[in-house]
Amino acid sequence: MSKILVTGGAGFLGSHLCDRLVGDGHDVLCVDNYFTGSKRNIAHLMGNPMFELLRHDVTFPLYVEVDQIYNLACPASPSHYQHDPVQTTKTSVHGAINMLGLAKRVGARILQASTSEVYGDPQVNPQPEGYWGHVNPVGVRSCYDEGKRCAETLFFDYYRQHDVGIKVMRIFNTYGPRMLANDGRVVSNFIVQALRGEPITIFGDGQQTRSFCYVDDLIEGMVRFMESPHTFTGPVNVGNPADITMVELAESIIELTGTESQLVFKDLPSDDPKQRRPDISLARSELGWEPSVPLGPGLTRTIEYFKEAL
Repeated sequence: MSKILVTGGAGFLGSHLCDRLVGDGHDVLCVDNYFTGSKRNIAHLMGNPMFELLRHDVTFPLYVEVDQIYNLACPASPSHYQHDPVQTTKTSVHGAINMLGLAKRVGARILQASTSEVYGDPQVNPQPEGYWGHVNPVGVRSCYDEGKRCAETLFFDYYRQHDVGIKVMRIFNTYGPRMLANDGRVVSNFIVQALRGEPITIFGDGQQTRSFCYVDDLIEGMVRFMESPHTFTGPVNVGNPADITMVELAESIIELTGTESQLVFKDLPSDDPKQRRPDISLARSELGWEPSVPLGPGLTRTIEYFKEAL
């Protein structure tokens, strides 16, 4: 049993991670400021003696004694992180500094939930970890993209300078139950619009591609990475290497929901990447990990969740 801190633990990914860690018998401290997280996501854990909840913003130091830290705190959808871009950058950078300082003090291993956004609008497809990216440093998405890139820099500098045990994981599009209905992400947007019988909004011509990983697969990869040898720091891509166009995704969701929503096309937002697909060769070789939930069954589970949530 380990004592484990999960920042952003009441969010979409964080709450599923807390479920997994408590289920594995660990003592879990969940920290969240509820900007995008919700107590509803972890309400079922509140009576468990192995789970503790603390309201806290990671831009301020935290003094606790833990063995492992999963640093997931940061809004991850464009509509949320662009709402307060300065605070988004602070969360990524100051949050990383504070959590790395904690890890250094207590000798904890720490995993950074980085993102495929560090690759920007990639000129290489699929994206391997060795690709340095194609990022606009002054655009409307830069608060998130560059904030996460700076966090990666801090993690590796703490590793080189202070021998902190780090893990840097680049998360590609993930979906599943507990996504927010208004988070602006394509899967939740399409499902909510379809269930409400509204037109499905597609930006651009709909031929841009994404790959989607079901949340259970993502959490499995995250836990395996944390438990991997100290020398394997990453960065490592975790996501689904099978990609799909936005039009194909919308048509699949219309079929699965049984609605008659029509497709409506709008202008592509600034700096929106045309393609996003991970090369997961490193995750396969070092972690023995690859996604196991196909898109169809994963979307079905997510649709059932939103039927209840709405």
